[in-house]
Amino acid sequence: MATKSDPNYKIIAENRRARFDYFIESDLEAGIMLTGSEVKSLRTGQSNIAESYASVENGELWLINGYIAAYKQAGVFGHEERRRRKLLVSKKELARLWQAIGREGMTLVPLVMYFNHRGIVKLKIGIAKGKKVADKRETSAKRDWNRQKQRLLKQG
Repeated sequence: MATKSDPNYKIIAENRRARFDYFIESDLEAGIMLTGSEVKSLRTGQSNIAESYASVENGELWLINGYIAAYKQAGVFGHEERRRRKLLVSKKELARLWQAIGREGMTLVPLVMYFNHRGIVKLKIGIAKGKKVADKRETSAKRDWNRQKQRLLKQG
């Protein structure tokens, strides 16, 4: 990613639950088609991608159920908050995604929405496979053990 000193880089929304619910096999960066009022709203940090997912339909990649709050100053020229937004990827990447979700039973999960170093909105999408309940329990136990280990190292 970008360095902390980069003034344009800013995380807008993060799907923290994704790494708990899915095994992330790989990820890719996609552009997103937005209207002006959506970008203004994102600058204020009012969005959520926790319940959203990506889908390949008619040879195009779409972000479905992503929430971007209405921008009050836009008035009648605003945007619909939960509309479908087109994601921009190359044809080669789109073919790879189509193959992964079709043949291998994977799903596309949005991980992070952010402004890159040039100030452009990007969405990091993970190609993921769902976890079973036992896998989630194992992940939780591993996370708890790592926290406890850090506490012990700090004390002693």
